[in-house]
Amino acid sequence: MLTTASFFDLSDFDHPGLFAPGPVWEALKRLKPYLEGFSQPAATDGLPPYQPLAETLVLFSGELLPAKGLEIEFGDATKGRLVVRRDGQVLAGASVLMAGAVLGGPGIHIGGGVLVEAGALIKGPAVIGDCTEVRQGAYLRGHCLTGKRCVLGHVTEAKHVILLNDAKAGHFAYLGDSILGNQVNLGAGTKLANLRFTGGEVPVRTPEGVVNTGLRKLGAIMADGVQTGCNSVTNPGALLGKRAMLMPNATAASGYHPPNTLLRG
Repeated sequence: MLTTASFFDLSDFDHPGLFAPGPVWEALKRLKPYLEGFSQPAATDGLPPYQPLAETLVLFSGELLPAKGLEIEFGDATKGRLVVRRDGQVLAGASVLMAGAVLGGPGIHIGGGVLVEAGALIKGPAVIGDCTEVRQGAYLRGHCLTGKRCVLGHVTEAKHVILLNDAKAGHFAYLGDSILGNQVNLGAGTKLANLRFTGGEVPVRTPEGVVNTGLRKLGAIMADGVQTGCNSVTNPGALLGKRAMLMPNATAASGYHPPNTLLRG
C-alpha cells in the first residue's frame, strides 16, 4: 500500500534508482546524497553564483552560448515548442536561461529544451529535466529534481522535492520535502506543509495503524494523476493515492488517502 509501485509508474523516469524497495518516502532520504554525487558535469558551474545573468544564454551541447545572433521562439517548453535557431538551423535540445535568472552555486544540471525565465532563482544542487519550465519568480531552494516536462511556476517555492514527469506547480505553490507523481497538477496557491507544530518525526496514519517515517520534515506524497484545487493545503505526512482530488480551499489531513479519493474537508 505504501510502496513506490502503488504510487508511481517509473518506466519513463530518468532517476528510478532514487526509489528502492521499502516505503515510498525513502526516496526523500536518498535525494540529497543522490544530487550531491551526481556525476555529470554542469555547464552552468562557471557562471558567477547568486548574480542575475547579465544576458540571455543558450545551453547547447554542453556549452553556454550568448543569445545574441540566435533566433529564439519562446513557445511552450513542456510541449517542445521552445526553439532556438542559428543561421536558420534548429539547435535541437537547446535550453534558454533568460537574462535576470539567478543560479546559486555549482551542481545545477539543466536538461534539453528547458526554459529558465528572468527572475527565477535556482540553488544547487538541482537537476532540471528536459522540456521543463522554471518560470519568473520561482524559488528553488536546493535539492530539487524534476523529470521531463515539469513546471515550477510563478512565485512557487520548492525545497528538497522530487517531481516526476509532467508534474506541474504553476502558480503560488509551496513544495517542501515532497514527491509529485506523473501528471500531478497543483491548483494556484496549493501549499504542502512539511513540519509539525509540535515537532518530532512525521508519522503516517494508515488503516493498519501508524507508521513511523523517521523524517522530521515530510510534506505530501502525491501519486500519479493527483489534482489539487486552488488554495488547497496538505498537512505534513499526507499521502494521496493515484487520481485523488483535493478540492479548492480544502485541507488534506495527515495520513494515507486511497486512490480516487475526493477530499473536500
